[in-house]
Amino acid sequence: MDIPKSQSVFNIVASRALNSFQVRKRPHMDGWFHGFQEIGAVASQHNSEDIVPIALSFAKTTKYSHILALSDEEGYVRLFNTRRQFAVPVSFEKNAEEATISEWSSHYNAVFDVCWIKDDTQILTASGDQTVKIWDVQEKKCLGTLAGHNGSVKSICSHPTNSDIIVSGSRDGCFRIWDLRCNSKSKNRRGEVTIGSTAVVEGAHVSSQAQRVRRGKVKTASMSITSVLWLKDQFSIATAGAVNSVLKFWDTRNLKSIVTQAWPQPQSTGKQRLHGISSLSQDDSGVLLSASCMDSRVYLYNILQVEKGPLRYFEGGRIDSFFVKAAISPDASNIVCGSSNGKAYVWQVNKPQVEPTILKSHDEEVTAVDWCRSDIGKLATASDDFTVRLWKKCSYVSTTKSPFAIRRRVMAMPSTECKMLLNNEEVGPKSGDSGLSSNEAPQNPVKSATPVTPQKMTSEGHKNQLSAELDLTISPQKTPECALKSPSSVLNPPPSLKRTIRDYFVASS
Repeated sequence: MDIPKSQSVFNIVASRALNSFQVRKRPHMDGWFHGFQEIGAVASQHNSEDIVPIALSFAKTTKYSHILALSDEEGYVRLFNTRRQFAVPVSFEKNAEEATISEWSSHYNAVFDVCWIKDDTQILTASGDQTVKIWDVQEKKCLGTLAGHNGSVKSICSHPTNSDIIVSGSRDGCFRIWDLRCNSKSKNRRGEVTIGSTAVVEGAHVSSQAQRVRRGKVKTASMSITSVLWLKDQFSIATAGAVNSVLKFWDTRNLKSIVTQAWPQPQSTGKQRLHGISSLSQDDSGVLLSASCMDSRVYLYNILQVEKGPLRYFEGGRIDSFFVKAAISPDASNIVCGSSNGKAYVWQVNKPQVEPTILKSHDEEVTAVDWCRSDIGKLATASDDFTVRLWKKCSYVSTTKSPFAIRRRVMAMPSTECKMLLNNEEVGPKSGDSGLSSNEAPQNPVKSATPVTPQKMTSEGHKNQLSAELDLTISPQKTPECALKSPSSVLNPPPSLKRTIRDYFVASS
């Protein structure tokens, strides 16, 4: 009887290194959970008096993206540092006092919108006093007043690459374009420099019924512009109004008529009730646009195919007033919307069938919402309960033990063979040099000698990947028509093609 020879420690280690070893499998991903956790809350007040918040906005640059600007119905603007450790248990007044960076009275009327410009060194405020003001954030000094509207200014937005160019929408039914570089010597009674608009479009969202009002007078509610957006292609402006759910797109190089328009497709042939739009937002890629509608839905549009109507819609909350806003996250993964029932709702863009995450901490109507630009998954909500709350997206996975699996070590390829592989040369012995006969084959043949390069995460790649996930029905074939419809050609058209925005949007009939 043969007695097996005992292996030395060195033989055992060598055998494990050359063969296989046991490792734990990664946890099963079916247990992955996404949610939002409240990380802080501050009070909206001045001199110990509660004030209803109206608009809020995170700063845009990475350096200052933790700073949150809040405006209220009394005309005050307040800047908060959202990185501070907030008191536990929650003390809204104490949190507000400790997190406040600065505050000042910007208007003697409600401030309906705020917008950061000039690398977050300046901020714009749109007010019910029919003006827009430019503020130096450090000095809290008014640098100029944009005057010309005849109604409350409801929305403002800066050019995507040149923050000296501004668009504003008002309850007077018109939107105006401003250039802050225009020199002006005129001043108002407070000594502030007054700047006039460079272009104006009147009656942008006046309904056909309002146009037939007796004596030519149009009701303000039937013509108000509720939201304006300067799109990422740098030439187009999207506008929405209170009269209906129609979105209109304008070419700033020719404002005589709209380029195209879009609206939710009617579900029946019967008479439909008209619903206005309370807010518009777009992701950082510029491909997707969200519109919160007064029918308590948030519609998602593909900018390249707006004539086809919304891609999908999200519902669950209640939008009973034009103060309730919605916003799509910069990475286009989620949409958050306030609600008149005292909650906020967060949907996953790629999974509209999944129930939304409900943020339940507020006690009154949740109005303004905004996402942090650099801290992915961080957002803020404002409510009529005089508070602003901060939320952070959190994820966890089941930590249950997983079974063992056999993982085989892969030996490094010799440097000579690596060079041959990258040069598209055949790897392995030539015919006649191999010890294998013609009827034998290697167990692990090299199937491809094509060099593999990692995919670069560019903005265009993000847009194309996003389009594929949302099934935007853009043909993958490399045809000239497809190339012109791609996000890269729309947002960055080649200089050799002198095309206008009308070539990218199909004019509505």
